[in-house]
Amino acid sequence: MALKTLKSRIKYRISRSCDNVFLVKDFLDLSDRDQIGRALRELIKQYGLVKIGQGLYAKARISSLTGRCMPILPLPELAREVVKNKCNGTVVYTKAEQAYDNHQSMQIPVGRVISVKGRIQRKISFNGVDIHFEKVA
Repeated sequence: MALKTLKSRIKYRISRSCDNVFLVKDFLDLSDRDQIGRALRELIKQYGLVKIGQGLYAKARISSLTGRCMPILPLPELAREVVKNKCNGTVVYTKAEQAYDNHQSMQIPVGRVISVKGRIQRKISFNGVDIHFEKVA
């Protein structure tokens, strides 16, 4: 079966990929940036993807509770995947996670802060929830 349109080729590549997060540059071998952007916007309208940042997209599903489109994984897990697989960074424990694991704190970390080694300039958010990056040495 020959995939004819750019949108169908992008959709096929997303469905066959093990990754849950995609950058626009992952599809630049198929066409130019403007056409890829249009195809990705159409896939967002068809509930195949959600936009979680500038040029950053995640696989999506329909929520059984609300009927709205949402990322296939929680946002902190997607952010960790972006850091590891797309930005070549290293994710480490945050100060809050270390304190909780060492029984120094009773507050459970919610995962909205992710500690990274290296420089990350991404802003990741969805539906009013932001992920912040904490740089460690």
